[in-house]
Amino acid sequence: MEKYDILVIGSGPGGYVTAIRASQLGLNVAIVEKAELGGVCLNWGCIPTKSLLKSAQVFDYLNHAADYGVTIEGTAKADFSAMVKRSRGVADGMSKGVQFLLKKNKITVIQGTAKLTKDRKVEVTNNEDKKETYEAKHIILATGARSRQLPNLPQDGKKVIGYRQALVLDKQPKSMVVVGSGAIGSEFAYFYNTIGTKVTLVEFLDNVVPVEDEEVSKQLARSFKKDGIDVRTSSEVTAVDTSGKLVKVTIKNKKGKEEVVEADIVLSAVGIAPNIEGIGLEEAGVKIENGRVKVNEFYQTSVEGVYAIGDIVPGQALAHVASAEGILCVEKIAGHHPEPLNYNNIPGCTYTGPEIASVGMTEKAAKEAGYELKVGKFPFSASGKASAAGHKDGFVKLIFDAKYGELLGAHMIGANVTEMIAELVTARKLETTGHELIKAVHPHPTMSEAVMEAAAAAYGEVIHI
Repeated sequence: MEKYDILVIGSGPGGYVTAIRASQLGLNVAIVEKAELGGVCLNWGCIPTKSLLKSAQVFDYLNHAADYGVTIEGTAKADFSAMVKRSRGVADGMSKGVQFLLKKNKITVIQGTAKLTKDRKVEVTNNEDKKETYEAKHIILATGARSRQLPNLPQDGKKVIGYRQALVLDKQPKSMVVVGSGAIGSEFAYFYNTIGTKVTLVEFLDNVVPVEDEEVSKQLARSFKKDGIDVRTSSEVTAVDTSGKLVKVTIKNKKGKEEVVEADIVLSAVGIAPNIEGIGLEEAGVKIENGRVKVNEFYQTSVEGVYAIGDIVPGQALAHVASAEGILCVEKIAGHHPEPLNYNNIPGCTYTGPEIASVGMTEKAAKEAGYELKVGKFPFSASGKASAAGHKDGFVKLIFDAKYGELLGAHMIGANVTEMIAELVTARKLETTGHELIKAVHPHPTMSEAVMEAAAAAYGEVIHI
């Protein structure tokens, strides 16, 4: 029986990062994967969606070339198949990159489906249905998540689809209903609408991207509507009829009025479900709480030597969270003294047009927590770089504790703001105050100047508005 110091189940951004860090710490490591290396994020999530979104952005630029003084003869056409092919190529390249990194770090890769046993070993069934058992001092579960299915919105993979099918459709649909306006739903709504699909976006709650600050949500809704997306908030899908050529989707608004919308495809983007079934949790005695694996601050489960990270544990279901959790987990195992992860300082990004990036408390949450606030907001319409780039939609909004100057939250919507949010995450980590942000010289002209200006606005010192 093969025996390892660390055996990781799942090779997504949680699993493969965990394995590599463990190897760097001098541990003998193996990783089990039943599908492609890199997991959902690299193969069916974060990376291929960003490839599609870049294709949509290029197409949008071409359609607005005249705005930049560029003349193009003829009309730009969206080659949907070529976009999908490029997306798959990018994903395949990243997966091969993970394979290289695992080999470089001398990590054993075991192909197959893993399951915990009663005696705390790992049984792996390969593609030929052959079973082999492995033993490790420490077993780390990083099995990720899948598209969540609603009882009234069953996915058939053809007319009612999840995000995986949305990445590889045979042809571009003429019309689509997207149910759910979180990051996944909003990104696909933006992509398909930009390349010419008629999109209806349905959100049960009062605002799109409902986890974001309300002002950000309202700005995205305005931008979406301006671009032609039919945004339906405070609405729910009560029935779906797939019997005809087109799908008939019954949508009920908050007043109880129902309307039937017809579309080629319905994309269900109502969240994710953790992959905790069939991996031997019950047999091994691992405790589940509220549908997630119960862990301590360093990801130890109720069973000694068994750990869990990523989408199957409480906390934000984000790739960078899973990676951070895995690193902390193995550093603790190796005898280091890592600081527990601060889940209140995790950045969230949505790669729509305009993009969204945020960290910390929303204004509403900060008020409900009893803080006296100083709020600064700087619009990109007043930014020289944003004007030059032709992307004036959006703003930076910073929320400070009036008493101590602590940065409680940062909320951005605009072009490339996902590349700007790390400054605010670092500022919060270092307990930077509003006045320190104002005095930190930002380069001109950049979009990032809006951070300094928003901080200045909170303290009545803003120059450019």
